Amino acid sequence: MKKVHLLFASLFAFSSISAQDFYDINTVQEIKIYFDQTDWDAQLDQFFIDGDEERLMCSVTINGEPFDSVGIRYKGFSSVSVDRVKNPFNIKLDYLKEQSYDGIDKIKLSNVIQDPSFIREVFSYEIARNYMPASNANFAKVYINDAYWGLYTNVESVNKTFLSDNFSTVDNAFFKCNPEDLDLDGENSNLSDSPGTNPDNYHELYDMRSDEGWDDLYGLIDVLNNEPDDIETVLNVDQTLWMHAFNYVLINFDSYIGYAQNYYLYKDTDVFQPILWDLNMSFGSFSFTDASENFDGFSPRQAQTIDPLLHHNSVSIQPRPLMRNLFANDTYRKMYLAHMRTIVNDHFANESYKARATALQNLIDDAVATDQNTFYGYDNFKENLTNTVSDLIEYPGIFDLMDNRSTYLLNYEGISDAPVISEVQTSVQNPINGEDVWVTSKVENGQFATLFYRFGGNGLFSKIEMKDDGNSEDGAANDGVFGGKIENVSNNIQYYLFAENVTDGIFAPERAAREFYTIQSKIGAGDIVINEFMASNSESVADEADEFDDWIEIYNTTNNDIALSGIFISDKVDNPDKFPLPDVVLPANGYQIIWADEDGDQGEAHANFKLSSGGEFIMLSYADSTVIDSTSYAVATTDLSWARNPNGTGAFAEGSHTFDMNNDFSSTNEPFVNYDLKLFPNPTNEVLNITFAAEMPNQLSIIGVTGKLIFKTNKITNHFTQKIDQLNAGLYFLKLKYEDGIQIERFVIQKK
Repeated sequence: MKKVHLLFASLFAFSSISAQDFYDINTVQEIKIYFDQTDWDAQLDQFFIDGDEERLMCSVTINGEPFDSVGIRYKGFSSVSVDRVKNPFNIKLDYLKEQSYDGIDKIKLSNVIQDPSFIREVFSYEIARNYMPASNANFAKVYINDAYWGLYTNVESVNKTFLSDNFSTVDNAFFKCNPEDLDLDGENSNLSDSPGTNPDNYHELYDMRSDEGWDDLYGLIDVLNNEPDDIETVLNVDQTLWMHAFNYVLINFDSYIGYAQNYYLYKDTDVFQPILWDLNMSFGSFSFTDASENFDGFSPRQAQTIDPLLHHNSVSIQPRPLMRNLFANDTYRKMYLAHMRTIVNDHFANESYKARATALQNLIDDAVATDQNTFYGYDNFKENLTNTVSDLIEYPGIFDLMDNRSTYLLNYEGISDAPVISEVQTSVQNPINGEDVWVTSKVENGQFATLFYRFGGNGLFSKIEMKDDGNSEDGAANDGVFGGKIENVSNNIQYYLFAENVTDGIFAPERAAREFYTIQSKIGAGDIVINEFMASNSESVADEADEFDDWIEIYNTTNNDIALSGIFISDKVDNPDKFPLPDVVLPANGYQIIWADEDGDQGEAHANFKLSSGGEFIMLSYADSTVIDSTSYAVATTDLSWARNPNGTGAFAEGSHTFDMNNDFSSTNEPFVNYDLKLFPNPTNEVLNITFAAEMPNQLSIIGVTGKLIFKTNKITNHFTQKIDQLNAGLYFLKLKYEDGIQIERFVIQKK
């Protein structure tokens, strides 16, 4: 068997270029706020006292660029006080009109309270981004009416732009996990099911940032508390373990650990993804509780040796199911401790964090020295890297804390005796879509190995057991070489390994799943095609923002999944890599819509070009100009599309659109209608029920994704039922023919 070594792929470039500029960690921003109101501070104080989110009008200049009609208010909870001069700000640039600074319309400035060192928040976010989606953050010198107000931290909002940069969707269930009223003796946003089975009972504990999602959130809570063995169906467990590992290594307890707050949950790829937030009290600055043995607080010395498994080995004063129920799983527990080992080795055991922390302080030294509103003074700023600073509480010296904590953790059972993974190899270097690929690896000091894989995109990884049995392309049985087979592969294979022994586990690469190994091969011409497009969309199909923009439909003509990463779409033959296709996996016979609207802020499926109604050229290719498919068209008629017929293979003809579906439906040239009906269950596995609310069709058909007619009848009742248990799993279309046109509905068959 031919084997090749592979390099791993990194996923660090999640944020947009503009965001990286404004949040460049090595640059101090300059933000000037101008108020016309002489009592601006009293008005902002009153807004905060009233507990509303009303904003005061102001103008702002960012690095010399002016903005008027800006809305501003205070932000935060304990960091705000009407008795303070230096309060944190939430600045909304698009308060009254559409405007942004390099694509950013909301700016969050923290006043660096609870941190004499000034670097805790910015440094912590930089560390976190190595392992999970986390905000960009840097520093900003803030002026009010041209008076220097002080140095602030400038942290990227967790909003739709952040979601677009880090996930495949932006409009799913989205929650900020902070209660309306923080109860210092309560459960807060801990994801327990104490409030009961009614999703409405959770409204005061979680702040929903999406249009809907309460049922989704309760679904997560229900499974986490009552069916934890099924937790992977509703939660990205690996990302959750990374969050816990980060919080425990850096003693960031103003988080889920302490008062169960300061994190987000976003549902992407059908599971919730946790997102860190508010890291200003990391490195032991928050020491009031850990909701376990240290419920009444802990000292800087105690922080060095806090047990990372207290919620497994000891008690939970308040329920912490997101830790306790995950840590009860032996493998999850080893994964969590493996992530801790990685963070410690990457930054602290080698003492590289000291040089980085010092560099950050040097960057802001002058800005802190001239900050007349700082809470601790310049001397405290200089000494808090190494020494504890005492105020109302004690702020540990970061170096003293982390040197001792890393020593403690590296000697902790579950961290100190890891297996060794080496010689990660595959059976082929350039697999053909649909074939099987073996992955093998040598594992020392390990009894078990698991292979995680996916075919691109931001989806979850599937997993299979690797075996050392002599029958898995692994050589001889029990020789320490494990093998696992990935079946029916795509053009992009992303994978990583996890090996474990009785106490410890380890990943390869160790930063998985933020990093992974990859094999990428090219697809052939015509494997995906430009299947349909509309170059003059007036009122036919709206995008997620309810805008009628030009669109292009891409279709996978094969019977295998195809990863779209590395493939480009362009309207210029001399600029083939004009716009990268979304990093998603297009299923066999599946469709992907690209909005040609020059509106990239709306998501990765919005291209940086528009289509001309006067005729144009469209091409799918690789960056090296290898063409996969192309077409050109003449004048486009408003609200008509150009579509291939037969679907995926035929010549283009102009007619009624079949947006995101099989073009063969358009061959009748009948107009599309949309009557109320209920189609259930969907997905289904035995029967399909259809209830018609008003108009009855005179013909009903079921059509496969390739356009094949499967069933047709004229005998239709108000409550129609059709057995579908003999059909294969997959996507199907329900075609309803009325007197004035046809209606197309999708449904999915899933086999148990």
